[in-house]
Amino acid sequence: MKLHVVLVAPEIAPNTGNIIRLCANTGAVLHLIEPLGFTLDERSLRRAGLDYHELAEVQVHESWSHVKALLPSPRFAFTSHGTRRYDTVRYGTGDVLVFGAESAGLDAATLAAFDPEHRLTLPMRPGNRSLNLANAVAVVVYEAWRQQDFAGASGNASTSETPHRE
Repeated sequence: MKLHVVLVAPEIAPNTGNIIRLCANTGAVLHLIEPLGFTLDERSLRRAGLDYHELAEVQVHESWSHVKALLPSPRFAFTSHGTRRYDTVRYGTGDVLVFGAESAGLDAATLAAFDPEHRLTLPMRPGNRSLNLANAVAVVVYEAWRQQDFAGASGNASTSETPHRE
């Protein structure tokens, strides 16, 4: 599965650490767009629990425009103001999943680069602002990977349905 996860100006090292670990375990490629709210030196990585960075493909980019030119479509933006639920999309190999900073999400200029049907949201209860960034990325990446029948996963997990317990 070569999904591409893009974090635009991530601010919190432990969130990014969780996402690095997620990408290492699912085979997704992580793209970090500067500015970052933390440093990527060895000491900082260890302190933030980012010790999976050697097992994941992580690329740092100067700008969104650089990533747009580098990565093909389809690209999907995730926002609490999305016009379509994340689980209504048919994801494929090479898709680009774009998430904003923890405090502000994606800015208006970045969102404008996406057609409305490519601005996706995760459902939440009314009155809540947003999900934690690492949790939102995990939900979406696992949905995309599930749709690809967990291609490349190890183990003998059954794909047959288990009966619902009543």
